[in-house]
Amino acid sequence: MKRLPSIAAAAVISSSEYISAFTLTSPSKFASCSRPRITPLYTAIDVDEEASRDIASFEEWASYGGIQKVDGFQLVSEELDGFLDMSAMTTQDIPAGSPVVYIPNEMILSSNKAMEEFGRLEEAEEILRTNGYESDIRQYYLMLMLKILAELERGQDSPWFPYLNSLPRYYSNGSSMTPFCYTCVPPLVGSLCKEERARLNNLSVKWPVPFLSNNIKGDAKLWQWAYQVVYTRGFEANNGSGDFCIAPMADMFNHHGSETEIELAYDESGNCYAQTIIDVPANSPLRMSYGDPANPSFLLARYGFLDESSPASFCKILPSSVSEEMKNLGYAHNRMLFYKDTGDVSEEVWDILLYMALGETDQVTQQQFYQAHMAGDYATKQSIHEQYYPLTATKLGDHIDTFLDELNGLERKGEYGGKVAADDHPRLPLILRHNQFVRKIFLEVRCKQGLDQNSA
Repeated sequence: MKRLPSIAAAAVISSSEYISAFTLTSPSKFASCSRPRITPLYTAIDVDEEASRDIASFEEWASYGGIQKVDGFQLVSEELDGFLDMSAMTTQDIPAGSPVVYIPNEMILSSNKAMEEFGRLEEAEEILRTNGYESDIRQYYLMLMLKILAELERGQDSPWFPYLNSLPRYYSNGSSMTPFCYTCVPPLVGSLCKEERARLNNLSVKWPVPFLSNNIKGDAKLWQWAYQVVYTRGFEANNGSGDFCIAPMADMFNHHGSETEIELAYDESGNCYAQTIIDVPANSPLRMSYGDPANPSFLLARYGFLDESSPASFCKILPSSVSEEMKNLGYAHNRMLFYKDTGDVSEEVWDILLYMALGETDQVTQQQFYQAHMAGDYATKQSIHEQYYPLTATKLGDHIDTFLDELNGLERKGEYGGKVAADDHPRLPLILRHNQFVRKIFLEVRCKQGLDQNSA
């Protein structure tokens, strides 16, 4: 359901650093592994959301192919919204800087290797560029076209079958939501979720692919599932290769916004290592960061989970247009923040609110404020803030109350949809939890800032 994204600050390392920890075995067994028969796709891997995951066969396959784990590493399962979710933990103490999992290069799904294996599809690439998805070409090759779907076509004859058959079928991210779901979340989350659906639709470029059967090309559920695999389990290998990869077993580390134990690194041969960044006591989870912890809306839209460990959330101020001056003042979703536990408001929120308010009443002072910001003149900025604080505080309170009223309506709509059509919209419980999480942050800010409470 929620898996590996880009890893910030991953490093290229030397394999000799970890030879003492792992006896590196040849992955040639994986290459020579064969299955006795070709089974048609639809009986080999069932991508129905209710289909079970074969984790035991995956772990046997991983060991057979040379994937190695430190003593104490375990995969554990839990039920989330009625579906099986897997994560990693350790039953033994692991010191900081220790290797936890080793994945040989041959066991890593890679966009670069897919391009080498199948060649380039110039027509398909041109369509993606024309539609504005040039940055997703690597994902297109790795998962949707030249690898994941090609391996699905081979069914049980694929050497990747045990891995693919272990993956989740049910996802809760933006591309899996229904149009009704989009109407039950705040505007920013809704737009991010719609962007995921649009990306899926635009990456479903099928006709230029000569080696996929018409059955595969015509199966929308398979395309959607392959897309989910890519965008919830793939990451960019930060070793200078420009590759986009899925590293089986490393994709079992769950996310945490503020407490992470694991990061990935690569040696000169492209092998992947998961290593600890802190001392990890026995019986602890092994987690990593999927991205900016102050951007839970993106995490929900891309990966399909609510990150309640996020220390802050976007303040939901969405002007009809954002000028260059506003950007220079700090307007950005990862900087305009309300803080969950303290009720604090980021400086950028105050700056933008004042700038917008002055634009309505006093454009001369607005420019004085902006120029002071650009010049680093904190004293002048602070003086203007103090002069206009009652106005800015009123604007903040009005925004909070208006948003909470909107949130009330969204929650009533989601609750009603869950009662009358829960089977059609199974992601609604997650959406309602998200809305309640945001509500708590806004209420905390309103309380901490001493603003009038005009709505519940």
